[in-house]
Amino acid sequence: MAASFRTLCFSALKHSRRHLNTTPTVQAGQKWRKENGLSPTGSEFGPLTDLPDWSFADGRPAPLLKGQLKRREERENLARRIVMLSSEVDRGIEVWEQKQEEAKRAEEHRKSLLFNPKGRLLTKKNPKS
Repeated sequence: MAASFRTLCFSALKHSRRHLNTTPTVQAGQKWRKENGLSPTGSEFGPLTDLPDWSFADGRPAPLLKGQLKRREERENLARRIVMLSSEVDRGIEVWEQKQEEAKRAEEHRKSLLFNPKGRLLTKKNPKS
């Protein structure tokens, strides 16, 4: 009985006109938007996403929606991070320049501790340094 049920299922699937499509769907224009430096979906940023949908009749702005508040907070955090990393880079450059000056002063001090030439070496036209 189990064998007949199995053959019945396979024969039903074999004659079925429905097919399972496993290929990924591509959003219309996604490739073009990426090539032109835009967002992949077209709804990630811009006036339709960032501006309020409505306002009061007397001109007061509408309260921001949750998504707008979240995007604003993400942008503020990104701006803070950019400022912090920029200041770290500036401090790193200053420390590097100080180390270069310190190395130059140490080299000059080392050269000043060398013996001075005496006798014939002092009267030569081109003493070796």
